[in-house]
Amino acid sequence: MALPIQILIALVLAAIAGTLSGTTGQVFGISALAVFDFIGTLFLNALKMIVIPLVVSAIILGVTNLGGQGGFGRMGLKTIGYYLTTGFIAVVIGLSLVNLIKPGISDAEPPQLEANAQIMMAVEGRGSGDLVEIFLRMVPDNIFAAAVEMQMLGLIFFSIVFGFFLSRISGPGRDTMQNFWQGLFDVMMLITQWVMKFAPYGVFGLVAAAVARTGFEQFGSLAWFFVTVVLALATHFLIVMPLILRFVGGVRSPWQHYRAMAPALLTAFSTSSSASTLPVTLANIEQRVGVSNRVSSFVLPLGATVNMDGTALFECVAVLFIAQLFGVELSFAQQVLVVVLALATSIGVAGIPSASLVAISVILLAVGLPLEALGLLLVVDRLLDMMRTSVNIFSDSVGAVVIANLEGEAVSYPISGN
Repeated sequence: MALPIQILIALVLAAIAGTLSGTTGQVFGISALAVFDFIGTLFLNALKMIVIPLVVSAIILGVTNLGGQGGFGRMGLKTIGYYLTTGFIAVVIGLSLVNLIKPGISDAEPPQLEANAQIMMAVEGRGSGDLVEIFLRMVPDNIFAAAVEMQMLGLIFFSIVFGFFLSRISGPGRDTMQNFWQGLFDVMMLITQWVMKFAPYGVFGLVAAAVARTGFEQFGSLAWFFVTVVLALATHFLIVMPLILRFVGGVRSPWQHYRAMAPALLTAFSTSSSASTLPVTLANIEQRVGVSNRVSSFVLPLGATVNMDGTALFECVAVLFIAQLFGVELSFAQQVLVVVLALATSIGVAGIPSASLVAISVILLAVGLPLEALGLLLVVDRLLDMMRTSVNIFSDSVGAVVIANLEGEAVSYPISGN
């Protein structure tokens, strides 16, 4: 049975198991939730174990090859241009739908706002300084500390600089270094394939634990907000991305790209982490889509950190929903500010604690809305986080196809149906 089908079955079984067990169910006298957590955490840790060596080796190899061919600057500009364009489109979609549907305006009594102490500690005193912190993390003072803390922006910056200057040296030193990084990358890809054999079990544990904790009954009070975000994400995922694939990526049938990326999409959905899904994304884009390592090793690791279409869209909808809930009408200028800040805070936001809360708190403070409203979002955030991570990953993969096409490479989709 194909891996995507196995993972899909695991998702369905996890939803059933999580619903039946809840937080109090037991298996042979052991908490079912603890069992789910154990299985899911093992799989998630295995993916995280791969991330650092895979990202560093992939970027260094990609940049070294590009630098040696004089194409580093050209591809870099195309990649950043793609990320900014799709991010802007995603935010505009979210802005349009939240203004059209107005999920925060209802005759029903709004959910009670409670100032969760943990939330308030996470965002207390935060503001525009968090944007400065994000960019400061791009240049780490200790590369090993950055690796331990999984500060991806710093690692990516160091890897780009290292790869660029490695391409500027010659002789046996360069050959030795390139062989080392190539060997490391090849080994990490083999480990990724091995870890993915256990993906159905890991996905089952992660999703079952999430469903057991949150259930589905809590979604009622925020139904229209949930629907608005899902509709916006679906528009970007099912309409915008296929159009880009067809007319910019040169893919005749965008549907084959969905099939090819199914393992990565299902992994992203279950882990809610672009970084943890990166090894699977790289494997899929090279083996199932046919994008060269030269392109994928540069575009995808960078995209896993800075290309957050789904996250930026969610932040925009969340802020306007809160404004509507409190009866605050944001002016056109304020909504433009929300768009700009949503794009800015979604870049590298995973590098700071309480990432999504901090990102939204920056925007709330900028437009004068109360931080207490963050507690509302936690009711539906887990499921929405799974969805927006899948959108983030898919946008990264589309970006790899687009850049490959712009670089004159043909994409073959050798095993898109398996």
